[in-house]
Amino acid sequence: MERTVYQKLVEWKNHKARKPLVVNGARQVGKTWLLREFARREYRQEAYVNCRRNDLVRQIFTKDFDVERVLRALRALTGVDITPSDTLIILDEIQDVPEALEALKYFREDAPDYHVAVAGSLLGISLHNDTSYPVGQVNEIDVYPMSFEEFLLANGKNEMLTLLRERDFPTMTLLHDKYVEMLRQYYYVGGMPEAVKCYVETGALQEVRSIQHGILNGYERDFSKHAPKELVPRIRMVWKSIPSQLFKENKKFIYGALRKGARAADFELAIKWLVDSGLVYQVHRCTKPALPLSIYEDLSAFKLYLVDVGLLGAMVNVDPVQILVANTAFTEYKGGMTEQYVLQQMRSHGIEEVFYHKTDDSRLEIDFVIQREAKLLPIEVKAEGNVRANSLTNFLKANPDIHAIRYSMLPYKEQEQMTNVPLYAVQ
Repeated sequence: MERTVYQKLVEWKNHKARKPLVVNGARQVGKTWLLREFARREYRQEAYVNCRRNDLVRQIFTKDFDVERVLRALRALTGVDITPSDTLIILDEIQDVPEALEALKYFREDAPDYHVAVAGSLLGISLHNDTSYPVGQVNEIDVYPMSFEEFLLANGKNEMLTLLRERDFPTMTLLHDKYVEMLRQYYYVGGMPEAVKCYVETGALQEVRSIQHGILNGYERDFSKHAPKELVPRIRMVWKSIPSQLFKENKKFIYGALRKGARAADFELAIKWLVDSGLVYQVHRCTKPALPLSIYEDLSAFKLYLVDVGLLGAMVNVDPVQILVANTAFTEYKGGMTEQYVLQQMRSHGIEEVFYHKTDDSRLEIDFVIQREAKLLPIEVKAEGNVRANSLTNFLKANPDIHAIRYSMLPYKEQEQMTNVPLYAVQ
């Protein structure tokens, strides 16, 4: 299956100032497949090393940081005559040997002609506080679950994808029902590559759900394996509460929903662990919708979203008929699934700083607020075609120089201060 992030790997390979590459992302988003496919297509040979529970690799990197010695050892270990430029060295599951991550600095300084890429769950990479991360000495690429555009491509909907990329809204409007049908399927399948592959090849909905549950179970096993022992129960409590918190009217994360009398201090580290692992996205409130957004960030108020919309549906066991036939996913759950999808799409398109806005008196609430082309962009998310929005309308009246986007099930429409964009065209 094609991934749009692949082009970033090609650009990295051809960049004159290339540094060792760190590929970030949650487990099961396709990091290993992507790097190995990249090596197969773009290099003469691959030197692949799995660091997980590999004592030989640990010995190689814990002795010292002599790059020539390390290269000799890697040649012996892989059986590949590693040469500059035409060999891609892949160190997978690098979180199990954090010294290998630290060694990237020395590859950069002492052997810049060698192409080195590493992958590993953020569960390990971001949490090894006793290891010196090679800040400034590496390039980084983030890998997310497959976007809706990649889902279309995987399903052979090339022409529909081309229209999306070209933003040909008049033609897309003619195919509006077909796009909505594919979006329904994406809500159920999500973007985890294994689930998408199964769906494309077999169409087996229950098998897709089984794969999603397997991924979720793997994440929970990782809690015990990678997180500090004392944090594990709290991590599980936060993790399991996310769907119910997201599906309520007020989607702000409430500590009291975890247990009676819970305080921020009790769960801050657990939330940070989940965010750092890449399994959860945290969207903070901005107290004022104005630029720069970061100076108005309220760290005490936030929403939590999962890494993937399909996994969100699996966590609450949404039945296929609710999404693919009855379409209740777009009308129930109070828009939580739709917000999850929109945020996921924005992240896959490289939008990192996302906020929401709500006044203290709750009279004004904007689902998402981002900065685009040095301008403030309020975003409203509607799960259906009912787009009444007195709150946002009043905000725009008070700020005539601001233009907003509304994502909904309506076709594209340009208004004076707002552009209605169909949900299948989020980017």
